[in-house]
Amino acid sequence: MKELISITTTSSMDSPNGPSSPFPSHIPAAAYDDLLARVLPQAREQQMWNPSDGPTPSLFVSHGAPFTLDDPRWLGDFYDWARSMPKPRAVVVVSAHWERAPVAISGAAAGTPLHYDFSGFHPRYKTLPYATPDATDLARRLTGLLGRTPVHEFAGRGLDHGAFIPLMAMYPAADVPVVQLSMPSLDPGALLGLGARLRPLRDEGILVLGSGFMTHSFAVFRRPELAAETTAFDEWAVDALARGDVDALTDYRSKAPGAEVAHPTADHFVPLLLAVGAADDPAGAVSAIDRMVMGNSTRSMQLT
Repeated sequence: MKELISITTTSSMDSPNGPSSPFPSHIPAAAYDDLLARVLPQAREQQMWNPSDGPTPSLFVSHGAPFTLDDPRWLGDFYDWARSMPKPRAVVVVSAHWERAPVAISGAAAGTPLHYDFSGFHPRYKTLPYATPDATDLARRLTGLLGRTPVHEFAGRGLDHGAFIPLMAMYPAADVPVVQLSMPSLDPGALLGLGARLRPLRDEGILVLGSGFMTHSFAVFRRPELAAETTAFDEWAVDALARGDVDALTDYRSKAPGAEVAHPTADHFVPLLLAVGAADDPAGAVSAIDRMVMGNSTRSMQLT
């Protein structure tokens, strides 16, 4: 499997932003401020998708906590990754942080306030805006695509941090319409099926994005030796994708080494199945980012 970016990081948990931040910074989100100052003009001018570009990829991103906005390398990697593709006409994102059945959509009006679904971080993270354009047309397209059952729009619910944090790095000009879908369940097969239903959007220049974390272990913070388990899980997932073994990925609980440590709950893994379901050839996946932070894999994937 090809890798676009490969970085290994060892980090301390001791930081002025609090005991959970591995990225020292005297001003929370200072690295994000620097990104905006550096790239906004070129971000606005990025070439827009057109039909001659072919289908957009589907993506799986390891989105990180709010303090990833303090990490210049993380921000730069995501920005450069997005620049390697045409700017999509719109984005549909499914995040680990919204489970609701039947599937629902976030508010589509321009500038819908963000859903700051976190606590215990510096207050500044809850003041950062990401005011995306009107996505009403995309919301209508989704309601038609998702079947006969009415799809409820939570008009007051903006993007949660699993959606807006990676997008702030990828499309910092906030000029791409975005709609977030809920996860209808944590069953891997349900996310695989949802991804398959979204697959036609890729032919229309719409990016399908699953946002979770390749490994999501808090236990490894207390017991660093458990990084062997998260590493084994990460390597297994890469190998399963390279083989196009969708059945193994769906049955990761019994097939993957270290699954209980890497994913005590399913919420951060199953968005990968959304990206797999939306792809034409999962075996063609590439690792856009391959980085270990605090014992967890932040691997992010691009599928076609």
